[in-house]
Amino acid sequence: MGKVYDKVLEFKNKYPGGIFWRLKKHAKVIEDYINPDEEVLYAFCAQKNDKFSELFNTFVIVLTNKRILLGHKRLTWGSFLYSITPDLYNDMEIYKGLIWGKVTIDTVKEVVVLTNISTNALDEIETTISEFMMKEKKKYGESKKED
Repeated sequence: MGKVYDKVLEFKNKYPGGIFWRLKKHAKVIEDYINPDEEVLYAFCAQKNDKFSELFNTFVIVLTNKRILLGHKRLTWGSFLYSITPDLYNDMEIYKGLIWGKVTIDTVKEVVVLTNISTNALDEIETTISEFMMKEKKKYGESKKED
């Protein structure tokens, strides 16, 4: 299997209880778009919608050393890929419910809502994404000063 699928499977086994479908297919979408100089740092899966009752929009979310990628393979044909670079990232909100949690990533262009995530995984997801984005945003700010 590919690096993305292995990381997602590791997440799924570590934090059971979320609702996820067709992870191999979704991971393949992202693997097709990872650049040769990118390294997969972290991966998890969630539903990309703002309602806990919608269970059929599974996405694989991957943090590379350059950006966040969200991938989804449609059931019949086609796929979706979203890319969030550090310069577009604004902030993140975590909601912890009774059974599942929600991660909301605010970017310059849109708000990405990820639901039906095990509440036990939320701390790790928040820490991993926040630390990466803070570190990368500092680099981005320094390069702007040099210009």
